[in-house]
Amino acid sequence: MGLPFHIVDVFAEDRFKGNQLAVFRDRQGISDELMQSITREMNFSESTFIRGVDLEKMLFKVRIFTPAREVPFAGHPTLGTAYVIQRDIVREPVDEVILDLKAGKIPVRISYEDGEPSILWMKQLNPVFGDTYEPEEVASLLNLEPGDIDPDHPVQEVSTSIPFFIVPLRSGTALKKAKADKDRLLSFIEKRDAKAPLLFCPEPRNPENHLEVRMFGAYYGIEEDPATGSGNGCLAGYLARHRYFGSPRVDIRVEQGHEVGRPSLLYLRSEDRGEEVEIHVGGKVVMIAKGEFV
Repeated sequence: MGLPFHIVDVFAEDRFKGNQLAVFRDRQGISDELMQSITREMNFSESTFIRGVDLEKMLFKVRIFTPAREVPFAGHPTLGTAYVIQRDIVREPVDEVILDLKAGKIPVRISYEDGEPSILWMKQLNPVFGDTYEPEEVASLLNLEPGDIDPDHPVQEVSTSIPFFIVPLRSGTALKKAKADKDRLLSFIEKRDAKAPLLFCPEPRNPENHLEVRMFGAYYGIEEDPATGSGNGCLAGYLARHRYFGSPRVDIRVEQGHEVGRPSLLYLRSEDRGEEVEIHVGGKVVMIAKGEFV
């Protein structure tokens, strides 16, 4: 096959943290079935396939797969793929690359330290705010009591192309005890747009940070995700729209991945401007390995 790939850790402040990603350079136009099989073989939350390169426009066509299915957008694959593009394809500092995904064109801005990529920022699409739910409807799906859910903010579907249930919790204790009832959760989401819950609480483990997050992704073939860029983009929009921090502007650091042994750190910036909520999600990427599928 001769299919080159890189493995990177995304939203990682150091090696072997954050969310793992395999990035493949597909010059051959391999089939959808083979991309899905390769993704299952890698067994990360996602793998990506760079299918087209336009260096003049800094535009790169990319497909994203989870172990269960293809998705139109995902956050850590977007940042990780942009990092590999800069390091392996462009090979010189550029301010921005654009990923042409099924969800649309997503720009990723790149900052540098000593000539190497530092924090990468993606601008997500304008969020769509969907249905809200009573705490009683979702608590039992997540091994929680209705009282564990923050009554001052809604449980709500939010999408920046991938919809999530945003579930605000009162405490870190509630977040730690949360556990998805897979069968009941899959039944609950069957006729709903959102396919995964993203839970957050205002008690991070590191006092330098602002929130801690967990995401359960049975629908996508993921028991629990170490770092969810798409879901945290939805969260950033939610926080600004509902004035969670008392302001329409958000600039925070979010922890994720502690419960699965992959501590991650995401940087969220958003601003509610009425009809539009501008959302940026950032993080660091660490190169781990490179090789070739033979």
